[in-house]
Amino acid sequence: MARLNSDSAQTIVTTALAEGKKRNLAPLCVVVLDAGGHPLLIWRDDRCGIGRGEIATAKASGCLAMGFGGRELARRAAAMPGFYAALNGLMPKGLIPAPGGVLIRNAEGDVIGAVGISGDTGDNDEICALAGIEAAGLVAEVGA
Repeated sequence: MARLNSDSAQTIVTTALAEGKKRNLAPLCVVVLDAGGHPLLIWRDDRCGIGRGEIATAKASGCLAMGFGGRELARRAAAMPGFYAALNGLMPKGLIPAPGGVLIRNAEGDVIGAVGISGDTGDNDEICALAGIEAAGLVAEVGA
């Protein structure tokens, strides 16, 4: 059974940042959390803006807290804005319902962590997260 560890987290981060550079995206911050919401790795481009680490963390932790990817979080937040605003205040690491927050599953379908990326558009952040998760041989869930 594949699990998230420091090696797979490093692969995710390195690949995601390389994908951003390849696409000439704005500077990115990538956060990898384990299934319990603990950070395994946080890495940002030197030129990344202040607050990007917190945003990326909130994207990832929101996915873990609710059990689905950032796109589904965004759909549900649009349908129930008051509920999601209240949830954000309850979550110790925040909850940002947007693309760029991606659940990580193993081949058996177990949630083993999440990736959050911030820096460019949510769609581009998500593309980079998907590249990293795939490179680590794991399964991504965006909530599509």
